[in-house]
Amino acid sequence: MGAEREAQACAAFYGPGGLCPAALACVQSLRRFAGSSAKRCRDKSLEEALQLSRAASEGLGVLGDAAARPLLRCVLAFQAEATGSSSSFQKLEQIVTTLAAGREALLSREVAALLDGLMGRAEVLSPGDLQSVCMFVEESSPGRRHWRQNLAPLLQRLAATLAWVLQSPPARAGHWGYAAVKACLQLFQALPKDVAPLVWSEAERSETLQSVLGLLLQVVMGKAPNKDTRLLAGTALSMLVNTALRPESGASAARALFQLVDQGVGELRFGELTVEATSVLEPDGLERLVLTRGLLTCCKTDILSCQLESFTRQACLLLDVLFPAVGTLSKEQKDCHYYCFQVCSLWLQRLQESLPEIWCLKGSRILTEDSDLLSQLTQLVWNNAETPVEGVSEFIHSSFRLLLEIYCLECRHFEDQERPLYRQMLQRVISMPWQVKARYVPLCAIVPYVGSEQVLDAYRDLPQHLLSCLATNHLCPAATEVYKAVVQQQRAEWLAGRQDPEEALAERWALHWLPLLSQALRSPVPILQSNAASHLLPWTLRLFPASYASLATQFGGRDAAALRAWVALLKAQKSITGTLAAEGETRERLSRCLHAGEEGVRLAALGLLCCSPSTSRALSGAEVHLLREFLPLNLNGDSSAFRQLLQAAVRKALVRLRDSSLARLRGRAPRGAEPDDGAEPGDGAEQLAQAVGFVEWLLQLSISSLTPGSNYQRKKTALLLLAVVLETCTDTWSPERKKGQPPQTMATLLSYARHQGCWDFFSQPNLLALLSCLQDSTNEIRDLASELLVRYFPAPLPKPVALALFQLAQEALSSPRVQEAEAGAVLMKTILQKSDSSTMRSLSLEAGAAPTLQPRGLRFAQHLLSMLQDQYAAARQDLLQAAATKPMHGVIAALRRCLLQVPEVALSMRAAEWAQSWQELLTSLVATARDITSFLLGALQSGQGPGADQQAAAPSFADMGNAIGSLIMLGKGQGQQEDDSVLLSEEHSLILTCCWVSVKEIGLLLGGLAELLLSPAPTGPVPLLPLASLQTAAKVFQEILLRCRHWGAVEGCSMGFTKFCAALLNHADAELQAIPQTMLAQGLEALSGPRSSSITRRAAGFPMLFLCIVSGEAPAQARPLLARCIQTLLALAATALPQDWDQTLDLPQVCALHVLQTLVRGAGLGSALLPYAAPMMGLALRGLGSPSWAMRNAAIQLFSALTARLLGQKRSRAESRPADGVSLPAFLGQHPRLGALLLGELGAAGQPAPGGPPLRPTLHPVLTLLAQLQPGADDPGSASAPFLAPLLQLAGSRLHAVRAMAAKALVALVPPPRRRRLLLQLARQLPEPGRVRSHNALHGRLLQMRALLAPAAAADGAAAEALRPVARRLEARAWLLTPAQRCPLVRAAFLQVLALLAASCSPGFAARIRDALAAELRSRGPGREPSSAALQVGSAVLHQTIAGFLCSEAARLADEERISTVCSLLREPNTDVQFAILSWVIKGEGGKCETLEKALQLTLLENLQSVLQDRRNKEFLKLYLEALMHLYRNPTSWSQDASCKLQGSSSACVEILLLMMETEHPGPDLLFQALCAASLLLALGSGDEAQLLVERWCTMLEKCSKCVSSEVLRLAAARSLQLAGVDVVQRCRGAACPSLVPVALRLINVGIHLLQDEEQEVRHEASNFASLVRQVPGEQVQDGCIFVQANTGLLGLLQLLLEEFGDHPETFGSLLQHLPLLDLRGILEELEANKASSLYKEDEPNVFAEPAVLSQLLLPFLLQLLEKASVSSLLRESALCWLEATGPSILHDLHYCKRRWSQEAVGPWWMKALGCAKLHTAVAVLLARARLLARALEVVHGSAATAPGLGCSARELRQELALVQGLLARHGLAPGLGWGDGPREPGPPSGAA
Repeated sequence: MGAEREAQACAAFYGPGGLCPAALACVQSLRRFAGSSAKRCRDKSLEEALQLSRAASEGLGVLGDAAARPLLRCVLAFQAEATGSSSSFQKLEQIVTTLAAGREALLSREVAALLDGLMGRAEVLSPGDLQSVCMFVEESSPGRRHWRQNLAPLLQRLAATLAWVLQSPPARAGHWGYAAVKACLQLFQALPKDVAPLVWSEAERSETLQSVLGLLLQVVMGKAPNKDTRLLAGTALSMLVNTALRPESGASAARALFQLVDQGVGELRFGELTVEATSVLEPDGLERLVLTRGLLTCCKTDILSCQLESFTRQACLLLDVLFPAVGTLSKEQKDCHYYCFQVCSLWLQRLQESLPEIWCLKGSRILTEDSDLLSQLTQLVWNNAETPVEGVSEFIHSSFRLLLEIYCLECRHFEDQERPLYRQMLQRVISMPWQVKARYVPLCAIVPYVGSEQVLDAYRDLPQHLLSCLATNHLCPAATEVYKAVVQQQRAEWLAGRQDPEEALAERWALHWLPLLSQALRSPVPILQSNAASHLLPWTLRLFPASYASLATQFGGRDAAALRAWVALLKAQKSITGTLAAEGETRERLSRCLHAGEEGVRLAALGLLCCSPSTSRALSGAEVHLLREFLPLNLNGDSSAFRQLLQAAVRKALVRLRDSSLARLRGRAPRGAEPDDGAEPGDGAEQLAQAVGFVEWLLQLSISSLTPGSNYQRKKTALLLLAVVLETCTDTWSPERKKGQPPQTMATLLSYARHQGCWDFFSQPNLLALLSCLQDSTNEIRDLASELLVRYFPAPLPKPVALALFQLAQEALSSPRVQEAEAGAVLMKTILQKSDSSTMRSLSLEAGAAPTLQPRGLRFAQHLLSMLQDQYAAARQDLLQAAATKPMHGVIAALRRCLLQVPEVALSMRAAEWAQSWQELLTSLVATARDITSFLLGALQSGQGPGADQQAAAPSFADMGNAIGSLIMLGKGQGQQEDDSVLLSEEHSLILTCCWVSVKEIGLLLGGLAELLLSPAPTGPVPLLPLASLQTAAKVFQEILLRCRHWGAVEGCSMGFTKFCAALLNHADAELQAIPQTMLAQGLEALSGPRSSSITRRAAGFPMLFLCIVSGEAPAQARPLLARCIQTLLALAATALPQDWDQTLDLPQVCALHVLQTLVRGAGLGSALLPYAAPMMGLALRGLGSPSWAMRNAAIQLFSALTARLLGQKRSRAESRPADGVSLPAFLGQHPRLGALLLGELGAAGQPAPGGPPLRPTLHPVLTLLAQLQPGADDPGSASAPFLAPLLQLAGSRLHAVRAMAAKALVALVPPPRRRRLLLQLARQLPEPGRVRSHNALHGRLLQMRALLAPAAAADGAAAEALRPVARRLEARAWLLTPAQRCPLVRAAFLQVLALLAASCSPGFAARIRDALAAELRSRGPGREPSSAALQVGSAVLHQTIAGFLCSEAARLADEERISTVCSLLREPNTDVQFAILSWVIKGEGGKCETLEKALQLTLLENLQSVLQDRRNKEFLKLYLEALMHLYRNPTSWSQDASCKLQGSSSACVEILLLMMETEHPGPDLLFQALCAASLLLALGSGDEAQLLVERWCTMLEKCSKCVSSEVLRLAAARSLQLAGVDVVQRCRGAACPSLVPVALRLINVGIHLLQDEEQEVRHEASNFASLVRQVPGEQVQDGCIFVQANTGLLGLLQLLLEEFGDHPETFGSLLQHLPLLDLRGILEELEANKASSLYKEDEPNVFAEPAVLSQLLLPFLLQLLEKASVSSLLRESALCWLEATGPSILHDLHYCKRRWSQEAVGPWWMKALGCAKLHTAVAVLLARARLLARALEVVHGSAATAPGLGCSARELRQELALVQGLLARHGLAPGLGWGDGPREPGPPSGAA
């Protein structure tokens, strides 16, 4: 507080007499700077102080030093306290320099006084003092002058500090040690000339500096466990080396350091300083990295490259000392991979800088082709590139780039034109599989040296491989860089020496890359399209601007792919050029895109609409119009990513509106005012009105979508949009945010908008809408609404609202439902943050003696703690009753939120005056948590009630069931249990929920408290959590984790326990650090000791105990607890099993394996476990051979976890390879010990010991691991070579699974260039007839050949030609396919290999094989089957393989004869063959041959009736129908031939299908296919005579489309609508077929239902129906229809009803079906009854449907229908019937609402009603029906006439409706903005051209 004291002195000095007003103002700015926590506030205050200091300097210039001294001393005091921020210190230094101009002597005296005071405080400098030393050395010129004059005492202080720090374990592990080393580094760096004599001069050598050197050496050697401190010490030693007077002396000193590291002991001679290194050095392997990195980072070039003394050859530090160290580091397995990569890159960088000196020293080249250095360097960078380590890609790229650049410089220097390194590197890149990420980095580096043409000529598959990479997330950045490098090089080469026009350059680019980019941008794979649009397209348009025209031509189609690509092209062009003319056809097409069915297309179009290179470019009127069309239709999107991207796009649009409006108000035209980009010229007032109006409209849209009647998706989107509006268009300043702050002139725009009657963001309706969201059932809605209320809305809440909210919160906290209790916790936190002292007084809090003086947070916490203690007391009396009415978990959650998530509470905890109160409260809270935990766990454990003795381990499920049963009987007062139901009763679930959720919340609360209160920030005079409380909390965690079975509770507790351990282990107090250390020791002891019950299988939390403790260690330190834990577990698990082990008890060895598995799976440990991978893998493999099942089970789980940790997770379930794509050589290089282990297992399996077991349990897991790797480069000396022979030998294994997995593993071993040779070798080993020694070995070789051929199955003709020798070998062994080979599996495997080589076989051989196979299948028909004795195992597999082969050949050759053969086989009654052909069809493998597909279509239709009549095999029928539907998947595939085939049989087939669906009750999958097939047949062949069938089909559709039906059936209904419903509706348009109109109306109704389905796929199919039915009859589907999204489709169907069927009498009634009838009075009475909540709440059958929103949507269309009633008697009759039937009830409900809401009292009932979804829906529907009733009265009886039976006229009803709506609006219940007031076109018609 010295700065504040000096500031007060300054104010007293300058203030009374007005000596210098500028000085006084400067001091005030400095005080504001010190009092602010936000960086922007601090910077602003410092800038003001700097400006004022200039004025003060001028004012004090005439007054002398005495007048300037107070201000200068004050600024220096603030500077001394600002050493934590470099920018603030520098700004204060500028102020000091300004004030000291002409007063240098005064400045020197003041700085000396300040720093002498700092040095005189104590012998050992504190971390703050050390930071001050660093800053005054680094940033202050007078500070450096002072330290130069006082160097000796400073060194003494640093030596004493370092010595003390290294003796204190907490200090050396934390920031203190780091600060001490940093001070030494800054000193050596800033004062080298002053330090040099103390090191290198014998006369001036310093004993103190020698001591500092020894201490730094101890830090380097590991005396300080913090890795960052050790790395900094290495840099400090390097800076000391730099002070050498001669380069040779510095190099000798550096070499001496490495010699000492290698020897471990001895004497270090560093210049004239000598350090005895005997007992102080404890090397751990990291010291070599520390020294190497330090020297490479900052050592002078002349020291690195000078000749080393005492060497017989020309040696230098860089080549002969540092490079061997770099090579060694790359092989060591330490938790420092990042720094090893950095060191390699640094070494190459320093070599490049030192090349001239090294050439001079060596006198020749250093990187000749045969030099060891080049070989080692190349191998090093390749090994690094193939090692998957996060965050090192830049180091890898720079290593390759530097190596090639050094090589190029040397070749150029020595005039060597032969540069073989380039060719070798390119060939190695090409030989690697495309999945290996390591191939693309060197490819980028080599392109500039080889040239683009040579690269593309040698690597012809590059475009296709780049396409594959763009579809793979982790390969996309590398592929992007390759594309950029190649096209940039191409442009440079094409422009070399000439000036071609851009059009010519674009044409040359298109020859190479247009197909690639077009395919990528049109791809249906979202990630491929997105990556191409984000990365490749902008780069292309920047380099080749004229390519826009050719790309636009490619994307002129109307399909979704073309639209998506077109929008991406426009967006990229707009981002580059800044303008886009969105008029005419472009605007029309853009509007279509905004309504498209695909989210990607809509988002791309929205992004194009909203983005602009300049934020001050105004939105045009067209853009605003399109946004108003788009947003209401896209509020209920399913995808979270869609909502986030929608929010981001709208934020851009609002920023543009805001900034352009501010520019208008400032008097200058924004950039959008120019008409060149589509913005209307209009005057400024119009643009301002448009901006203000759009924001107001968006605000109302968001608020109206927050009603409880809206679904989750709409509310979440509305909250996100509301957040953007408040963030962008208010002047709320958030100090914690670096970006997104409002402009300084925002108040001007706000004033303008409010003057227009807009932008009342914080109105009562808006407040009530957000308050209703606080009662939502989802965390996301509640938390986001609370955040908006707290951040933006003014505090406090109105008192009545706050009081009602508080009462509701207290009620919700006592609910047994977890969601309601969590909502109560959020309400409590919000009330706390939005209340003031006046509000607090109105709340009935149970506070202390002086409630008005205490902070709000303390009073709230006291009240909640009192509630918790009351509920705990109730639970002890009757746990069953308490679980239903006072379950405790809600109050604990409220305490957690209020204590941990409210910043004001954390500040009050640090206030000294309230520390004692907080300590008492927190101590009581921890004790209460302990009591509750013990009670609840005991209640679940003891069968005799909570008071019985508790066992140590967690109870079994049976024990818990008995205990809960006892508690229920006690609660009900019964003497015995009533029933033995296997289902859990609600009472049972109540107790379980109360216990588990409360325990979980306690864990989260205690962990968060420790994290908050043990943070480095000062916490006041007394510890808020004393040691005893922390020990109590530790026991609570231990008890939960050891005695809890519920994984959710364990997981929540583990999150808290990890925070707890991290806070303790990183604290400076040794006693606190000892708590988790002791718990770990106790856990390990319990693990290895004997026990009488199971722990790991019965308590999921026991392994988590260890994971949480070791995860709490700081990652930058040595992790001693982790090392101790793993070593103990490895030793325990390796212990031999006892002879008399018991299967019913956990063995210590099994427990150890389970804990190791948990540690490996823990995300918090990451690469820290890699050094232990080999011993853990060995342990897991040994465990697989254990006689104990539990041991084997634990071992396989550990093996699986290790595999995932070493190789990375799969990208998806469908992929078999891991995400990293690591190659086998790279894996073996990274884990050499693992390689030896795996190889040993393979060798032992291939050569079993005589008499040993025939099965080897470790073999299959090892093969599985190898199969997940990628093949490496073609390197004969690769580390993977020894694996080949054992794998080939495994082909003869007697186990099929081993043979199959060995074949898969073989692919990872053999690089692609070597596969042809190995295939020939395997083909030569195929036996001749009669010489088969082992069918297993033969089968295994064939499997290996199939695995090697599979990756090349899709290769080009060149690959097929290369494989021709292999095919000839197989042709010579064709007997293996004939019946002479008796094993069907061998024949099937041989045929599978032939199928992969089909293009390489000779035509005659292939034809003979096909004919023979077809003949064999025909010979297996009915009556021709072999006898049961001749039946062979695997014959069905063979027949299916033959059928698949014949189908593939028919598709490949497109030969009529082959196609006819396949069709004839399909007609044969051979089930195996039919199944195989149908499965082949369903897989889509015939899509390449249209002729085959057409023939199969006709064949399936031809046989359909007979298949349906004989439908005994339901599985075959389902497969048959599925294949039929697959072949007719596109409307373009429907042909006239199909209709001809169906003549006479179509109706019969439909009849059979309908009968089956109506009477036979098939399963959902078969019903799906049957309904779709019936729909297809109706579309293909039904005429006007099939009306009865159509009606039955429609009835089935209605049944399947109900929301209670399964998802499969609803999807079938939607797809059937699309297949046949479109035709039915189209035939009814224009009164063409009046008899079908009722059916058409029913179909449209089904479509409306399905468009609101909760499954996105169902809505998508239904929207396709809506799109097709809106197009003009007769129009081609693919030519004109753009499939629209569901909401647009819904509007389209309603518009279709109005336009085409508006005159039909049934239309009005069919629409009214969608307005639900809800009992408003019953809902209100249920709310008022305030019954106790039950635990479970019945879910809605369709949570996506929104009746309240739908009623707003339907109302305008219903009103339009009533308009037609005046001219249509039938419609008038329908309206009259509806009016008479429902009018009285509507009037009755309106009057009830008027009476009910006329009461102005605000209470918890009103708040509960605010959040009731049923009530909001009922009110919305009632108001819609009332408006409809008023209009019906006008149409039927006129405006003033009183309607009979109602007693009121239309005018009176409207007045009553307005009154009721106003009352409801004041209570937050009236619906706001709907979808509009009338029907309108929802964008462009879907069928327009």
